[in-house]
Amino acid sequence: MADVTLLNERYRLEEPLGSGGMAVVHRARDLMLERDVAIKVLREDFSQNPDFRERFRQEARAAANLTHPNIVTVHDFGFDEEHLFIVMEYVPGTDLKTFLKRRGRFSVDETISLLVQACAGVGYAHRAGLVHCDIKPQNMLITPDQRLKVVDFGIARALATINPEEKSEIVWGSPQYFSPEQAAGEAPSPASDVYSLGVIMYEMLTGQLPFSADNTKELARMHRQVMARAPREVNSSIPPPLEQIALKILSKEPSARYRTADQLGRVLITFSQQSSAVTTVTPPHPFPSPEAPDHVQAARVPSEPVRVRPLAPQENPLDIDWITIALGLLALIAVGGLVPFCLWVYFVYNPPT
Repeated sequence: MADVTLLNERYRLEEPLGSGGMAVVHRARDLMLERDVAIKVLREDFSQNPDFRERFRQEARAAANLTHPNIVTVHDFGFDEEHLFIVMEYVPGTDLKTFLKRRGRFSVDETISLLVQACAGVGYAHRAGLVHCDIKPQNMLITPDQRLKVVDFGIARALATINPEEKSEIVWGSPQYFSPEQAAGEAPSPASDVYSLGVIMYEMLTGQLPFSADNTKELARMHRQVMARAPREVNSSIPPPLEQIALKILSKEPSARYRTADQLGRVLITFSQQSSAVTTVTPPHPFPSPEAPDHVQAARVPSEPVRVRPLAPQENPLDIDWITIALGLLALIAVGGLVPFCLWVYFVYNPPT
């Protein structure tokens, strides 16, 4: 690629932005429309392989059908000088993985804000009939104004083509982030993307991955068989309800997770709204009662504040309801006026002797 600077006599390649296993991404200039774009060029050693070429075309077709503020837009697909390339929206910013390496971990509010955006983009793909299959922080770009955009639909699968009974010897995806069913070579589903979002959420809140190993095989085993360490054991500032959400997302069985990224997004929004509308008070009971449900006991752990909704202001007991008093007086007058009338009628028909 070093000697190629102009593709299809339209796109002038400029600085490289990053590289992956299959392709290199450049910032480029669209000379026809006079705008900056990002161009993903398939590596030369893969360009002659029909399987990789087909996967590259699949990525372009899958992403081109998705138009959403939280998904990078695909503008064009082409072939020039023995190179396949995809022309995409240029997004100034940094990928989430780079931010994680710099900062270690994010606050709860920052985590929720970014993950809700990720869920919006991935959820839109789910509604369009696509499973991303490679959700990871490297595939999430964050702009200077904190807008998150999902990229790289290179191994996305159309739901209509997935057989729930299928089994593959080749495992696609990133071992640190793929789901237990992907690790086992089984069919992916929208819940597989949800699991990957859960791994990212865990990493953002704690600064570390739920599973770490020296080789891919061991990572796959851990995803399938090992329970993740409770996030609050790593970062005690995580609210217990958010920990419960995170652990549910990381369930081994897809049916035990949230079904789609849209559903997860709604759960996170609800959590955020409830957290901002509650008041911290001293717990009335120092220890949880043994018969209380798990989620109630978690909220009563000693030294942990209990979050409750603020009570509505009560009415002033000295306030006087004048309308009721007036109606009562009218009723009394009416009844009182009937007494002499009844006496008059009685004496008319029963005059005193």
